[in-house]
Amino acid sequence: MQSSADILRSIWTSAGGDAAALARVRLTGEEPQIPSSFRVAVAGQTTIAAAGLAAAEIWRLRSGETQDVHVDMRHAVAECRSERYLRVDDKPPPPAWDAIAGVYRTGDGRFVRCHTNFPHHRDAVCKVLGCDVEREKVQAALMQWKAEDFETAAYAAGGVVALMRSYDEWSALPQARALAQLPLISIEKIGEAPPKPWPRGDRPLSGLRVLDLSRVIAGPVAGRTLAAHGADVLLVSGPQLPAIPWLTIDTGRGKLTTFIELKSEAGRAQLRELLKDADIFSQGYRPRALAALGFSPEDAAQINPGIVYVTLSAYGHAGPWAERRGFDSLVQTTTGFNHAEGEAAGIDAPKELPAQIFDHATGYLMAFGAMMAKARQAREGGSWHVRVSLAQTGRWLWNLGRLDGGLNAPDLTGEAVHAAFIESMPSGFGALMAMQHSALLSKTPAQWSRPAMPLGSHPAQWPVRS
Repeated sequence: MQSSADILRSIWTSAGGDAAALARVRLTGEEPQIPSSFRVAVAGQTTIAAAGLAAAEIWRLRSGETQDVHVDMRHAVAECRSERYLRVDDKPPPPAWDAIAGVYRTGDGRFVRCHTNFPHHRDAVCKVLGCDVEREKVQAALMQWKAEDFETAAYAAGGVVALMRSYDEWSALPQARALAQLPLISIEKIGEAPPKPWPRGDRPLSGLRVLDLSRVIAGPVAGRTLAAHGADVLLVSGPQLPAIPWLTIDTGRGKLTTFIELKSEAGRAQLRELLKDADIFSQGYRPRALAALGFSPEDAAQINPGIVYVTLSAYGHAGPWAERRGFDSLVQTTTGFNHAEGEAAGIDAPKELPAQIFDHATGYLMAFGAMMAKARQAREGGSWHVRVSLAQTGRWLWNLGRLDGGLNAPDLTGEAVHAAFIESMPSGFGALMAMQHSALLSKTPAQWSRPAMPLGSHPAQWPVRS
């Protein structure tokens, strides 16, 4: 089984990183850290370390100074559950899931998972089933359906659901075969442009401007990570877009946040103006949604030659599911993880992983890819497109191997996490107790210099570069 150091080496060198830089990274901690038959803690540690090393390498390019990076496995896996440990005015998070979200049995004896945290997704499920928004009524209606038929019908109606598949069932699908042809992170040159010089500043990403058009966990974690290393991150949302408030607070640390109505020409003009002066454009919209508004990667490279454009998808950019919506919990269900974890636990039902690890690890890979592409841009010019997906991160995690007895590991308690890894800070929501970043850089420590604020708190403009 590969060590953490070997896994980090593979991530780092696959994106063009210089292997010599790995000597400056220290990885500590032993598996397992939380109960799972999968290497969840290592996945968190190595993706966070990759992003931390990319920041340190950019600092070397900017300043000539090398620095050490240390990531402890326990801290890293706790950070991959940061939303659980957030406290606002000493209050814990509200229930994470909508009343009808979760797992159901279908008439053919299979299981499906419904993700209904956004009202339009909940409405789509109930419309297909012809039932009220009540758990018992959803279950009764699903007994009239075959699982795969419901999955297909719900997607067609704008819902997001997943049939629980075994890994073998998933692997036989054309989508799994398409993913097998893709790298963990794809970084491609999409246009010509001169190199952009690094701005002045005392942090690895000082003066770099990041447009963050993402919601929920993975994309927002990427923006939070870039902000931790000094980037000016502007989160663009819309007043009508649904959001999950607790996640907005947790991932909003370090960011500015503005509202732009992209369905109006005035709003699109605002975004084009911001894009002209951006360095990184990071987005997790449904595939083709932004392209329809004039903000495809190619459009962005025309508006701002030299842009680094980062795309997050659920199931990858190739294959018949390339445009399918999805969330971490659904990708876990459909790609075999919930089935395998249930089998390992000896139960005839889906069992979730003990963290939304596809989301968090993919967020760190997004930040890592963005930084590696930005370093290439500064060195050789060009516009760049970085692509990651939840399902490809899952494929990578599966291929890291399994832990015998891993499900018997004690879980991390909130008390232990709060004693070791939590910091206090003000915010626009009240006093926060929130997770410190687990990549410890010896000369430019990660920190969030802006408080988390309610969505839309700032004007649609960049701060002046110092």
